[in-house]
Amino acid sequence: MADLRYPIGEFQWVPPENDEEMAKRRAHYIDVLSKLPTEMRAAVRGLTELQLDTPYRPDGWKVRQVVHHVPDSHMNAYVRFKLALTENQPTIRPYDEAEWAKLPDSAAPVEVSLQLVAALHSRWVDLLRGMHSSDFARTLFHPERGDLTLDQLLAMYAWHSAHHTAHITSLRERMGWNQPAAAR
Repeated sequence: MADLRYPIGEFQWVPPENDEEMAKRRAHYIDVLSKLPTEMRAAVRGLTELQLDTPYRPDGWKVRQVVHHVPDSHMNAYVRFKLALTENQPTIRPYDEAEWAKLPDSAAPVEVSLQLVAALHSRWVDLLRGMHSSDFARTLFHPERGDLTLDQLLAMYAWHSAHHTAHITSLRERMGWNQPAAAR
């Protein structure tokens, strides 16, 4: 049986062989981020309140918590990008995402976070598309992960987008909760 925690596999950073390859990857990652709001909305389209409150795996978050987690995480990522672009190798602050998922706003309607992620990604993608290739080499320091370039962070959040969308779509598939034709 596949590991339900990682429906698309765990994140792995593989350095590109050259600048041309990195430019192609970067464009792909930005495209993934630009499509996340639509893909996340499609993933939850038609789910009932009971289905939204179903964990995507045993001992996992509820679908609703996954939807709320994505903008929480991506807001932090957006700020981290801006810090790295405006400061010299800033040290960023980690947060306890599991504890955030227990806060009262994690029970809010998913529409709130779907709108938030759409607005956030619109701004973030505009920022990313306006960056020069040299900007992606800028670094930040993560106390748990060490030095990271913005290229690495971009790859990580593109993976994160697909990872959490797959939590929902793979649950739908396992449970036989057919997605509407527009979501396929």
